[in-house]
Amino acid sequence: MRIALTLAYDGGVFDGWQTQPSGNGVQDHLERALAAIAAGPVATVCAGRTDAGVHALRQVVHFDTEAVRPLSAWVRGVNAHLPPQVAVRGAREVDAGFHARYGARQRRYRYLIHCARVRHPLLAGRAGWTFRPLDAGRLREAAAALVGEHDFSSFRSAECQAASPVRRIEAIELAEQGPFLLLSFVGNAFLHHMIRNIVGTLLMIADGRRPVAWAAEVLAARDRRLAAPTFAPAGLYLDAVRYDPQFGLDSWDDAAESGFAALLPAFG
Repeated sequence: MRIALTLAYDGGVFDGWQTQPSGNGVQDHLERALAAIAAGPVATVCAGRTDAGVHALRQVVHFDTEAVRPLSAWVRGVNAHLPPQVAVRGAREVDAGFHARYGARQRRYRYLIHCARVRHPLLAGRAGWTFRPLDAGRLREAAAALVGEHDFSSFRSAECQAASPVRRIEAIELAEQGPFLLLSFVGNAFLHHMIRNIVGTLLMIADGRRPVAWAAEVLAARDRRLAAPTFAPAGLYLDAVRYDPQFGLDSWDDAAESGFAALLPAFG
């Protein structure tokens, strides 16, 4: 049978999602925990391979197994074998045609940024930080030039292994609350470091170091050397993944946004 899991994790303590020689990828920990419940090796596929330091609120993973277990075993049983910084939040049996990666229609990432003269120690790893004042209007105007289908070569890392640099960003939205900005990116897929490189560029525009038109100019140049440095992974969250309704795995709601809203007032 094929099982789909929804995971949340603190990316700050792992070497990214993908399995690593260190054994400290989220995938490594999850597959060891699944093997303990399945009584045999289990291979997983995820919706988005997050970098080291990047968090997940609702990562989606699938695996195949011949082990017959109640769904609760794939949640609470697996969690008993996982580090405290990662947890399975839900499990369901899915059709064999479901694929966590290739079946994803949209992905939503969110970047939480704390704007303050002095960094807050309790936000370390949880939010990106800038001491420069940001102009939200300039940021929104610059971001609009990146929405749509484009060649994002200027925003892909040198290590990116994608066959094509063309991606489609459906929306870039900005919410403000006190000293926080919450940037939401919706797209079919993203290149390696693409969001972090875009955020670095948008922040340089928002703080006045570059003109608003610079975002469009960098995009058109298709040259990574012209964009801003890669912004820190702290504050970047894989928030939700959208699938065809037939699979019953649509997590596209406002739960994650409400969670952020509850967090922010404590750090004003």
